[in-house]
Amino acid sequence: MKIFRITLPRLVLAAALLGAGALTSCGPEKEVLHVFTWDDYINPELIPRFEKEHHCKLVIDTFDSNESMLAKIKAGASGYDILVPSSYMVKILDKQGMLQPLDHSKIINLSHIDTEYLSETAFDKEMRVSVPYMFAATGFAYLEDRVENVVPSWKMFDRADLKGRMTLLNDQRETIGAALKTLGYSINTTNDAELEKAREVVIGWKKNIAKFESDQYDAGIASGEFVLVHGYSGDLFQAQEENEKVAIVIPEEGTSIACDDLVIPKDAPNPDLAHAFINFLCEPEIAAKNVGYIFYLAPNKDAYPLLDAEIRENPAIFLDRAVLGRSEMIDDLGAEGNAKYTRIWDQIRAATTE
Repeated sequence: MKIFRITLPRLVLAAALLGAGALTSCGPEKEVLHVFTWDDYINPELIPRFEKEHHCKLVIDTFDSNESMLAKIKAGASGYDILVPSSYMVKILDKQGMLQPLDHSKIINLSHIDTEYLSETAFDKEMRVSVPYMFAATGFAYLEDRVENVVPSWKMFDRADLKGRMTLLNDQRETIGAALKTLGYSINTTNDAELEKAREVVIGWKKNIAKFESDQYDAGIASGEFVLVHGYSGDLFQAQEENEKVAIVIPEEGTSIACDDLVIPKDAPNPDLAHAFINFLCEPEIAAKNVGYIFYLAPNKDAYPLLDAEIRENPAIFLDRAVLGRSEMIDDLGAEGNAKYTRIWDQIRAATTE
């Protein structure tokens, strides 16, 4: 999924997370569960609880992209019991024989997973090798006191009056995907004519933006440096926490949606404990605590009633049904398809806008 771009307060929380793990170490005689996941991706209060309940120690390593995670494992990193890749990467790992099938008898809390999400959105609908952990959408945020006449559309990036005060993600699939959705095309198209039209749309947007930015856009809009930014919902919520004038929009044309999944590597040292950890995270109370911390949505139907009304009523977390129906997960397109996006992106980056 989206990569967390951590602001200073979340770095402090991340440090607290690691500290909590150290302080609650169960000692060398206890089992150790090794988790490889995104940074700051579990409520730190839950770590000592799992360690106490399962008489173990939880060790967390982090990655900053699906690709870097895959590269590290292929380079020989082993010993992980749980990975948390995005759904498209789960497909790649599974095709390469790197995951083990899940034993549903050891994960009784799978009964709480949102069956609507599984049937309509998930790649692994039977949860054969993966369990959905956190779901989110890409959208844009703007400053309510600085931007007028806002419409819930990617066409906001056509606004010449906001020239130099907007950013688009420095991510070829996300940004080209936004243009494809504007045109009514699939975010996973490999049709050359459709991709060329999307290229022209993004080049038009490029005339108005300050830059392509994936690292500091959340801090930029929170500080007022930018007034409208393309971004991942988790980051945008963090900006909103820092500046109450930040409003978040999921465009009506649809967007990219992503889910990070829990999987067990084929060579996991402690598969039983890994199953127990997945079961723990699927408890409705635990899932709700994680949602309240991460501001992504755990597809856990029995956790929904436990969420604060502020979260339940937020359309950037619980997407409108019509918008969700027009949204898609970014899929792996294979070498040929991926190369097409790289070629279009290179042309966009090289294009002059004067």
